[in-house]
Parts: sequence; structure tokens; C-alpha cells
Amino acid sequence: MKHLTSLLDLTPLDLLAVLDKAAELKTLLKRGERPQLFPGRVLVQLFEKPSLRTRNSFEAAMIHLGGSGIFLTTAEAGLNGRESLADVARVVSSFSDLITMRTFSQKLIEDVAKHATCPVINGLSDERHPCQAMTDLLTIRETLGDLQGRHLVFVGDGNNVSMSLAIATAMTGMHMTLAAPQGFEFTPDFMALLNSRYPNHNVTVCNNPFDAVRHADIVYTDVWASMGQEDDAERRKAAFAAFQVNSDLMTAAPRSAIFMHDLPAKRGLEVTDDVMDGPQSVVFAQAENRMHLAKGLFVWLLNQSTPR
Repeated sequence: MKHLTSLLDLTPLDLLAVLDKAAELKTLLKRGERPQLFPGRVLVQLFEKPSLRTRNSFEAAMIHLGGSGIFLTTAEAGLNGRESLADVARVVSSFSDLITMRTFSQKLIEDVAKHATCPVINGLSDERHPCQAMTDLLTIRETLGDLQGRHLVFVGDGNNVSMSLAIATAMTGMHMTLAAPQGFEFTPDFMALLNSRYPNHNVTVCNNPFDAVRHADIVYTDVWASMGQEDDAERRKAAFAAFQVNSDLMTAAPRSAIFMHDLPAKRGLEVTDDVMDGPQSVVFAQAENRMHLAKGLFVWLLNQSTPR
């Protein structure tokens, strides 16, 4: 049985298969076709964190494919210690065809996957955001073409999003630069993991965003303080002040570069309105693609083929 707790659960060929299926199903939807691949199937979502895109995109994806969704907080499901984790995982998965989780703890997702009898998907944890990274690849590919050799510059923190993008770019032959203030780069443990799995990766780190974007195909940013980091928001605001993606920074990048953000955005902090809403921005196409990516992922996890 397959799970997606991290992109490291996939091979590069698996990743491309998910992207291809997502693109195929998106094309069918644009033609008004919604293949009913999963009639009667149930997606259960267990969320510890609030969500707009993850919850709705996954539920919409399953409904489009003929199934339905159930939403529970992790506390409602009993993952707050009301009963053992193994018992919860076995019970919930006995009602489910797929489980999506959005939590603080990566280990919680991995532990549920160990005991579940259906595939478990990481919808987000503090360490990994694999579905977002795959969505980003889908968006880059449909906007710019082939992924191989493209240069993605992430301006911001070495967080769950940028770490997942680093893995994704290593898997697809892209170049990634993390432009971060000192003290906010990728951790040594993460770099050791990346080196061990993809020793030929082209992931680099620098502390000057203007140097970093000079040859960028994609300029990407994220919030400076994620959920759970609110108490550190003011320190982070000061540390990242010179890393705002604004018109000056985008002018330093090639005119062909696109701008991406996983949303929600703190407009006026990590990005300005003129960039978010400007001609280089693909953030809302990126957000829509969360749904299309979810469809491709469901098909891959449940081993279904699309009728032709």
C-alpha cells in the first residue's frame, strides 16, 4: 500500500506520473468532463490546522471524481490522546479509502500511516508540504514547459514549503536557490538527508536575494512566520525585512520570470500587492492546481486509470 507522507515516498517516475495524470484530468475538466473514477469512495480529512486550499481542493477533487468527503479535527478523531493512535488509525481507515492529514507534527502523520489500512496523504506538517510542491511543479510545467534545468529561487525561510521544493527540484533536474537571512537557511540535518537521497542535486543557499534572482525562472516566497510561530513574528519580520518580494526584486530577475506563493499571503510583508497581482504572478492558477494535483494523486494512490 502506498502513502504520501513526504516526497521521499515517491520515485522521480512516480512524481512525473502524478503530474501527468493531474494535467490529463485538468484538461478533461476544462472540456466539461469529470470521469467518475471513484463512485462511493470516501476521503476522510483529519486536520489540526485551519485550511482554505487544502481542505477544499481535496474534497472538491474527490467529489469531481465521484466520491465524497468527511472532515474531522484531529481532536474529534481522538488523536488528542482520548484513545491510542493505533486504534484511531485502524478505525478511521476502516471507514475510508483515503486519509488526508494537516498537522503540526510530521511524526503524527507517519505514525498514522504505519497503522492505517488505506493510503495516508500529508496535506501539510511543520516539516513537509509535499502536495504543495507537486502542485508547484504542475504549475511551472504548464506555464514554462519542461522542468529540467529551470531555476527556482525561494526567497524566505528554510521551512516546510522550501524543504519540499528542494526535494522536488532535486527529483526533476531543476536548480533551486534558497535566499534566506543568516540563521534561517536549511538545517544541516535536512541537507544531509537531501545529499543522501539525491547526491547530484542542484540546491544552493545564499543570503542575498538580489544575487539569487538574477537568473531565476521562478521567484517564490512564503509567509515569514508560519502557524505556530506567531510568538516569533516580530523577530522574523525584522530578520526578513530585506527579503520582501517587491517590484525592485522582480526587476532584478529576468522579465520572463514568474512569481509564485503557496498562500495565504501576508500582503505588504513578504510580498507587495503589485507583485501578487502583477502580470508575472501565477499564484491563483497555482492555488487552483491544488485540486487538479489532488486528483492525480488519488489516481496514483488508488491505482486507477482514466477512461478514454
